[in-house]
Amino acid sequence: MTILDKIISRKKEEVHFSKANISIEELKDSAFFGRKTNSLKASIKEKSGIIAEFKRQSPSKGVINNSVSPIEVVSAYENFGASGISILTDADFFGGSFKDILGVRDQITIPILRKDFMIDEYQFYEAKNMGADVILLIAACLSPSQVAEFTHLSHELGLEVLLEIHTEEELEHYHSAIDLVGINNRNLKDFKVDLQHSVRLKNQLPTQALSIAESGIYTIEDFTYLKEKGFDGFLMGEYFMKNENPAQAFEIFTDRIKQ
Repeated sequence: MTILDKIISRKKEEVHFSKANISIEELKDSAFFGRKTNSLKASIKEKSGIIAEFKRQSPSKGVINNSVSPIEVVSAYENFGASGISILTDADFFGGSFKDILGVRDQITIPILRKDFMIDEYQFYEAKNMGADVILLIAACLSPSQVAEFTHLSHELGLEVLLEIHTEEELEHYHSAIDLVGINNRNLKDFKVDLQHSVRLKNQLPTQALSIAESGIYTIEDFTYLKEKGFDGFLMGEYFMKNENPAQAFEIFTDRIKQ
């Protein structure tokens, strides 16, 4: 069983428990559910292109940074030019929480991506309830028909969709209604990183697809290389979060890429 298999198995249990305790109608009864969402597509084009991530830990790296608060980090991300914020809400494998989004939604104005393993329509109502603007669909754990169904539901709720792919086979999950396509430089099954593989996949996408390089961007050189290869955006978390002061690390990084 791969790490991804373990995560999805646990996620099914988690969703089953949540559905038994809070109904969709109750999720709709929140201050954030009726808010007008912000467009990550527009923000990617207008700002740095960086979707800066708040991530405490991961299955491959263990604890990355468990000593900083979400608001301290994400407000600095916004102040120093991030196009969007990615926040992990998976608790068991990434140390995340719904509260991490709920606690910052009123404090920042740029789009928030709920980064989680979305396998059930219930989770999309959760995302809307907590104030997310964008959701992640991971092709590795969904069928093309599920991606189409979940994209339609997301748009009905006013949420944008970031589809994540890693293999040529997963290109079949893409369709024109998808808002952004993330190409994960890290294989979710063995967690190896290959920037060249990601570039090859990007070149097979339709030219109109807004492409996001995800994960495994460890240096300024990695960022510059991927930008030169035509990626529109960059989802980066570990690069900043591994520092004692992620906010300062982000400020230094953005200053360097402007030079």
